[in-house]
Amino acid sequence: MGPCGPALDFLSLSGLPRLRRTLIPGGARGGAGRPEGGSGGRAGGPGLARPPPPWACRGGRLRDAAAGRGAASAAAAVRRGPRPRPPASGGSISILGSDDATTCHIVVLRHTGNGATCLTHCDGTDTKAEVPLIMNSIKSFSDHAQCGRLEVHLVGGFSDDRQLSQKLTHQLLSEFDRQEDDIHLVTLCVTELNDREENENHFPIIYGIVILSSRTAVNIKTAEIYRASFQDRGPEQELRAARALTGGPMISIYDAKTEQLRIGPYSWMPFPHVDFWLQQDDKQILENLSTSPLAEPPHFVEHIRSTLMFLKKYPSPTNTLFPGNKALLYKKNEDGLWEKISPGS
Repeated sequence: MGPCGPALDFLSLSGLPRLRRTLIPGGARGGAGRPEGGSGGRAGGPGLARPPPPWACRGGRLRDAAAGRGAASAAAAVRRGPRPRPPASGGSISILGSDDATTCHIVVLRHTGNGATCLTHCDGTDTKAEVPLIMNSIKSFSDHAQCGRLEVHLVGGFSDDRQLSQKLTHQLLSEFDRQEDDIHLVTLCVTELNDREENENHFPIIYGIVILSSRTAVNIKTAEIYRASFQDRGPEQELRAARALTGGPMISIYDAKTEQLRIGPYSWMPFPHVDFWLQQDDKQILENLSTSPLAEPPHFVEHIRSTLMFLKKYPSPTNTLFPGNKALLYKKNEDGLWEKISPGS
């Protein structure tokens, strides 16, 4: 798994009164498989019931639609990485998305009352710290909402040999379960539920999703989720990918109040042995810099090489890429394209 990918609107967890009462599915075919260990001392529940709960039905519909339809294309995407797209409750952002998820999971959290939505691409680096950040990013816009609820969608992962997807699924469900707020699980299309087998090798069915938001005649913001892949991943793609590859923690790059992308300022240590890695063939890069070499999309190695070249060119980015140690700011113009504006403070 390399630098993480595009971001999108967070959707909701539906079906049960509280996420803390949602049972982790058992190991029956079509279920997510029960990871080893408990969830913070809470007793585990029984396996996946028949008929399946609402979130499993929705996840199945998303998976089945993906299997029978070509990937959509959208322009508002962020490269794979453990960072969230900040809330989009209105204004210029109506499309959020992320792709290139193999063992990673794409998380969408949304408040149905005001439409505030957050998407992130989680790789399991620090799930315990990341889930509260996701929650706070939405709650800061929703504390005074008169109605609505918090909903979450989880998409990604597959039945990988190292069981990294299974571990991340368990981490995310456990951490959302620990939150004090009521969270409703709407879509669960992860790990075994997102797995296909070909020539005895396993692959994800869905690598990326997009969320399309709109307002109804009564001014209620709705959102639909679809399978997606992206050609344009937004401003400063190489810079954001470099930060992800060097292990930067999850951050928000969009200010919903000013409707601006705010990138940086970032700092990182020189990438270890960058010249060595640039000399390696594609097979070595794939086997050593991916969590799932057989399941990566075709452009993975090219993307890693490009990111390594960027890190070699900018071993210390603070002064060279962020003059005056100021953020790079972007805002959408009248044509809906990101346009660079004067540096921030």
